[in-house]
Amino acid sequence: MAEIISHLVSVGFHVHESDVLSQLEQGVELWREEIGFLQSQNSGRKSGLKKHEIKNKRKICREDASSIMSLYSESDIGEKSYECHLCGKALRSCSGLRQHERTHTGEKPYECHLCGKVFTQCSSLRKHERTHTGEKPYECHLCGKVFTQHSNLRQHERIHNGQKPYKCHLCGKDFTHYSTFRRHERIHTGEKPYQCHLCGKAFTRHSHLGQHGRIHTGEKPYQCHLCGKAFTNCSGLRRHERTHT
Repeated sequence: MAEIISHLVSVGFHVHESDVLSQLEQGVELWREEIGFLQSQNSGRKSGLKKHEIKNKRKICREDASSIMSLYSESDIGEKSYECHLCGKALRSCSGLRQHERTHTGEKPYECHLCGKVFTQCSSLRKHERTHTGEKPYECHLCGKVFTQHSNLRQHERIHNGQKPYKCHLCGKDFTHYSTFRRHERIHTGEKPYQCHLCGKAFTRHSHLGQHGRIHTGEKPYQCHLCGKAFTNCSGLRRHERTHT
């Protein structure tokens, strides 16, 4: 449920969990094109989510509401009756199926009018647009730091509250971020998912693969500002800089 609410917030809604949950359970459409707001379970009430009340005056895409529906588990809101003919994955709506099919076709119908970058989802385009505008609508109420995405704010808040929700089931170590947790797991499993296509060497981190690739390309992006000597990685530059001091 938290993931669904997070998605709604990320595309610009002030939304309450109870409203969304009740509508999903009742099978009510989250988005109605002709009026453009999330519906409320209470008759005669519009749940305060009309177009003019959307954060930053932006209209949510109808497809975003469908993608929210697809996040819910089958036990929550019923059967998934739309099946992908390519991989067999089942979804709850036709629009959700169309969105999923883009993972196979590579179709990216949402284009940034500033740089031309394209996206599979409207919500991804909205997040990207903030890289151009500098907009950071999500603010930490404890320290005032601002973020472009709600998920980044949630991760930041764990610095203040000390929350570490990701626990390794093998050693019990706790982590603040899921990505850090996944990297840690590879210590136990020995998994190295990032492989060099030139020599076959494998790495646990994508950044390590990038550094390794410079051995083949000869790229040396880190340059000493004192003597001009260049290095393939930042640590090599730091070691070199000490020779000047």
